[in-house]
Amino acid sequence: MSHPNAEHLTRADGSVIVPATVAGEVLRALVRDLTARVRADGGELSPRVREVLYALHTAAQRADAFDSVTAPFDSTAATGSTPRPSGTVCVAEAAALMGCTPRHVRALITAGRLPAERVGARVWAIDPAALDHYRHHRGETAA
Repeated sequence: MSHPNAEHLTRADGSVIVPATVAGEVLRALVRDLTARVRADGGELSPRVREVLYALHTAAQRADAFDSVTAPFDSTAATGSTPRPSGTVCVAEAAALMGCTPRHVRALITAGRLPAERVGARVWAIDPAALDHYRHHRGETAA
């Protein structure tokens, strides 16, 4: 059974179009669930899944850049997550994009290899540019 309004988001080949305005919310939900699955199963994400997560991350960043008003779906209300500065990445999202564990990302932050700002007792906000710099220049420290 499909939702009557979802027809315009589905292509003929079965692929789904994710509007940029909800890409961040979809990304957070996927990362949360995939992180739980990886922890439970001990497996890891395939390169194709990481590619989709990165595409959602990019779409969400572009939506933030073009939309100065609050998106129609408040991500903190929908996911119950702690608010963080707009345009940042949380530890779980960074871990999914890098194909590692959230624990490893926190270790990188603690070691000063990945710049991040503490926005709660256990919540870190990571600048997407710093994350991209680390991903592409792993041996160097981000500026």
